[in-house]
Amino acid sequence: MDRRRIVITGVGLTAPNGNDLREFRGNLLDGKVRFQNTELRYIGKVIAGVCSFNPLKYQNKKEVRAGTRAGSISIYCAREAVADAKIQISDENRSRTGIYVGITEHGNVETENEIANIGNYNYDVRFWNHYHNPRTVANNPAGEVTVNMGITGPHYCIGGACAAGNLGIIQGAQQLMLGEVDLAIAGGVSESIHTFGIFAGFKSQNALASNEDPNKASRPFDMARNGIVVSEGGALYTLERLEDAKRRGARIYAEIAGWASNSDGTSYVLPNPERQAECMARAIAHAGLRPDDIGILNTHATATKAGDIQECEAIRKVFGSGRYPIINNTKGFIGHAMGAAGALELAGNIPSFEDGIVHPCHNLDELDPGCDIPGLLQREKAVRPPSEIRCILNNSFGMLGINSSLIVKRFED
Repeated sequence: MDRRRIVITGVGLTAPNGNDLREFRGNLLDGKVRFQNTELRYIGKVIAGVCSFNPLKYQNKKEVRAGTRAGSISIYCAREAVADAKIQISDENRSRTGIYVGITEHGNVETENEIANIGNYNYDVRFWNHYHNPRTVANNPAGEVTVNMGITGPHYCIGGACAAGNLGIIQGAQQLMLGEVDLAIAGGVSESIHTFGIFAGFKSQNALASNEDPNKASRPFDMARNGIVVSEGGALYTLERLEDAKRRGARIYAEIAGWASNSDGTSYVLPNPERQAECMARAIAHAGLRPDDIGILNTHATATKAGDIQECEAIRKVFGSGRYPIINNTKGFIGHAMGAAGALELAGNIPSFEDGIVHPCHNLDELDPGCDIPGLLQREKAVRPPSEIRCILNNSFGMLGINSSLIVKRFED
């Protein structure tokens, strides 16, 4: 049965407030945020979550110029995850390694920049970037990893809007269970802060956050919230079958316990709490658990008025009058990293299995009554619950009504 048990053996990430798991986790526990004001074409000043990782750690300057920001994020995270897992990519395993990267969108950044650039040359396509096609194909971020690392197994991206980070992990686990690969590098990435279209879209919907202090702009569940802080980032995991991880004496962070994904089928942008509740309930059942087995529930809440309330309504439907888990949120610290959100937010909570501490919500000064649910960790400081954390439920929901819930549990042999 170890072949059907999938475990996490390595973590590689970059977020606005950290470039590895230790730094990221430490800043979540210490309440450190690093949002900044940036200038964006056609819009002007916006608040964004910008990553500070060094792409030249694993690429040369020519590779960075030819590739994409999403590709650089993916390469950095994949390399960091493999190093963390103490795995060497070699002729023995390169064809049995798969890359599964969740993305919100891809290609907008490059297309916008190239159109702006040839505008300086009277739109003469001779000045169009020669790498445009490989830079903008939907499989680019995953494909750049294979080229950089010499991996010859399968690779593709999972376009799942803001549910994509969870879906990348789920896809990797499924491919391992099917025996298609022996190692999966899986998760999600986002380069969204580099496209004005994302910001313009949220701004036109009155869903783009503003605040005199950038670090106070992202405020899920708070009465003063006024929208989303768009962020870039990524988190990729090495996933293995338990028997393979045990054979090589790997460190195991957690076990993938269960998952679910469904669709609202009702709106382009407005979430459906009935379907969100259904997704959570199905994930819990798939893991063979009950609602009161969940120790931490990481919410998707993005700091939009309706979205936060509707997710809380969905949570009430699942947990009812029973015992609620500790409920937290990560976007107050890192903003909304779109396709990377689910994978990054999971990474922020996984260390709870080891240290027994749960990071709080951030910038939650006055709770919206519509978001008042039992277990919501409102305080600014991390807490240590009296009983050990055994299971984490990670929510990620996206536009066009795509929902994903992923459950990981403390590894027990």
